[in-house]
Amino acid sequence: MTPIDRVAVVIPVHNEEEHLGRALAGVEAAASTLRQVQPGTDVRVLAVLDSCTDGSAAIASSYAARNSCFSVLPVAFRSVGRSRRAGIWQALGAGADASPGDEAGLWLANTDADSVVPDNWLVGQLELAAAGADAVLGSVEVDPAGMAPELLSRWQSMHSFGEDHPHVFGANLGVRGSAYLVAGGFPRHLSHEDRVLAGRLREHGFDVRATDTIRVRTSGRTQARAPKGFGAYLRTLGMEIALAPEA
Repeated sequence: MTPIDRVAVVIPVHNEEEHLGRALAGVEAAASTLRQVQPGTDVRVLAVLDSCTDGSAAIASSYAARNSCFSVLPVAFRSVGRSRRAGIWQALGAGADASPGDEAGLWLANTDADSVVPDNWLVGQLELAAAGADAVLGSVEVDPAGMAPELLSRWQSMHSFGEDHPHVFGANLGVRGSAYLVAGGFPRHLSHEDRVLAGRLREHGFDVRATDTIRVRTSGRTQARAPKGFGAYLRTLGMEIALAPEA
């Protein structure tokens, strides 16, 4: 198994000024922790600014100005799948000409602009990679701030986490560069691009590990950025609660 010596973190961003600062701070802390544990590992963080009309670009650019491992990529897709895909092609450098054999030492870590990763996020993913994982599917917990207690309780009752859990979240997903290329990468979908990639990886026989050891905290908002994404799912749960007959 080729050791990982390069890490690229890709974050799709669409009008996330409320959450983006915390998201980038979390990734910065995770990168710092990884450098302490594995000093020779090169870490790059790319914020893919997709059709942003708020202050997201200024926030991301301020990180890039003071920390050389951060950079920004402006795009106009209005698609989280295309944004993730474009960010990873940039991280690969060679784009569509990239060879799987050349990217076995690259780890592609993915999160969202409304999520906060733990300090051990990258260390944990690379430990699993060193143990043979080609991809890591981490878990998420919902930030209870501003969330209706009934909705939070419903979410928690439906998502008991542990090792080998059945969930796939783009906010907490890592994959070896070579495996990503063989599987065809993220599709250009408006949503569910994370599930499609996980399915493609499994179809190709890659070792996909689902873990709760590096849990990411994500926004509990119901105003969705992706039409069928996590926020839309929470909104649907909220509607089910509202329509349920009283006991």
